[in-house]
Amino acid sequence: MRNMRKKWIHVCAICGEEKPISRIIGVCKDCLKSHFNEAVDYIVNAHKVARKPYGLPLHPPKSVNGFKCTLCANECILGPGDVGFCGLRWNENGKLVSLSTAKRGVLYAYWDPHVTNCCAAWFCPAGTGLGYPKYAVRPGPEYGYYNYAIFFYGCNFDCLFCQNFSHKRISEGLIVSAQDLARRILDNHKCTCICYFGGSPEPQLPFSINVNRIVLEEKPENRILRICYEWNGAGNPVLVKKVAEQVLVSGGIIKFDLKAFSPEIYYALTGVKARDQVFKNFEMIYHEFYNERKEIPILTATTLLVPGYVDANEIEQIAKFIAELDPNIPYSLLIFHPDFMMTDLPVTPKKQVWDCYQAAKRHLKRLHVGNIFLLDIAPATI
Repeated sequence: MRNMRKKWIHVCAICGEEKPISRIIGVCKDCLKSHFNEAVDYIVNAHKVARKPYGLPLHPPKSVNGFKCTLCANECILGPGDVGFCGLRWNENGKLVSLSTAKRGVLYAYWDPHVTNCCAAWFCPAGTGLGYPKYAVRPGPEYGYYNYAIFFYGCNFDCLFCQNFSHKRISEGLIVSAQDLARRILDNHKCTCICYFGGSPEPQLPFSINVNRIVLEEKPENRILRICYEWNGAGNPVLVKKVAEQVLVSGGIIKFDLKAFSPEIYYALTGVKARDQVFKNFEMIYHEFYNERKEIPILTATTLLVPGYVDANEIEQIAKFIAELDPNIPYSLLIFHPDFMMTDLPVTPKKQVWDCYQAAKRHLKRLHVGNIFLLDIAPATI
């Protein structure tokens, strides 16, 4: 174990101390917060390394003159030749070109049998029968039915730990029309859920909203067909609100991935300064929709317990934020496993999981630990 621990401990480029650090960032969590101006160059370089192989822009473009994209908090301004941070739209000879529009999306999709590994399965209708008979086909788990999982290519974040980083290979995505996608869903009467994820749905919200509109208008009134989103939450508030309206009437759930509480750690892990908009969107959905459907929470949150960065202090601050809205909002702590650019970190140590759980428990009533099977290979501590 001592030799393994050496693999996870590195010297911080700023304070010079040995700490649990991913080499891609090179800076410890304490220096990210206390010496952020010094840490910025390390953060920028980390995301340059992560994005350059995919031909993606190194940061959200902000040209003086160009087309402003308002789909997400990045608000890219695309000058001649510029590509949006998500990789889905660009300025070509003074014309805005987009692979994804309200009528077509870039994705792949598959039928995922219930009960699936959805982060909300521990309390959602598909996993528990919650909301039966209005929102579930039976009073227990919906075995024999399916979720239509829609994986979007392109993302407005650049998470260094991304477990679905194939979304960066945008050319591999299929161009699918909103009508065709809606028809696939409507024609399969064993489909009770639609789940948008990726990547993250934000860069393709106009497309998903259009698909939802068709489905909701054409499905029989008594058919159970919930609409769910797993996203980073940094979408345009107007579009986020429209999504929430569709999710609410369908019996679905919106899952926010709250990456961290500290803006500095949030930026280091994601490569974008979207933290404030994410938390504002979470609050907006709570205030406008949460009490409209109490039997099934429309809102839930998750946080990945990244070793060395997302500790009990980060979790307690997130839990406090959620509890100030409602301590009954469901919250999941997800155990990290090494992936993408952070393969030099371990599975979340057992002590970190326990400390984070206890920190959240002080404020919230509905807690869950996801990916718990990974504890079999997790170190006790680091």
